[in-house]
Amino acid sequence: ASSASSSCPVSPSLKTILITAHRRENHGQPIRDILKAVQLLISRNADIQVVFPAHLSPHVQEAVKEILQDFQSDRLHVIAPVSYEALCKLMQLSYLVLTDSGGLQEEAPALGKPVLVLRTDTERMEGVAAGTARLIGTHTMDIVSEVEKLLHDKDEYAKFSQAVFPYGDGRAAERIVSILIDQFSNSEADRIETIDG
Repeated sequence: ASSASSSCPVSPSLKTILITAHRRENHGQPIRDILKAVQLLISRNADIQVVFPAHLSPHVQEAVKEILQDFQSDRLHVIAPVSYEALCKLMQLSYLVLTDSGGLQEEAPALGKPVLVLRTDTERMEGVAAGTARLIGTHTMDIVSEVEKLLHDKDEYAKFSQAVFPYGDGRAAERIVSILIDQFSNSEADRIETIDG
């Protein structure tokens, strides 16, 4: 595994899987099972690389050390946590995202990236209902199976990456500006009419 630095050499010739995992309910055996799935995925799929900005939580760091310390692969990049801007760039470069983060369940689909949720439930069911995210849990072979399905089945991947984004159409700011202009224009006309009247 690459050392935990903030830079990450992402090879454009490989499919990048971005993984984030830090939630309290995934501490202990679940994070270990997630990391075992990462090992298996890299061992079984020569066309992928995994980027894992490892959370600084002692629970995550301990699991990384225990499971990945002796795993040698130039396609596994365990890096230090990154800025939001860098995380967005990694999402943009990724083929798919494995995460237990609520925020990434919303953000990755905005970039057309499938999200496999490392949880058994989520407060963001809109993504699951729309087909941009799938709850897969933390069992090692479930993770491997779901990731490999997206790696090898173009139709399955297309269902995710081309699903309708459930969190809006990206035009909220435009609509708000339009409403404000209308409100202020009408208020100005009312004020002028009152002064002249």
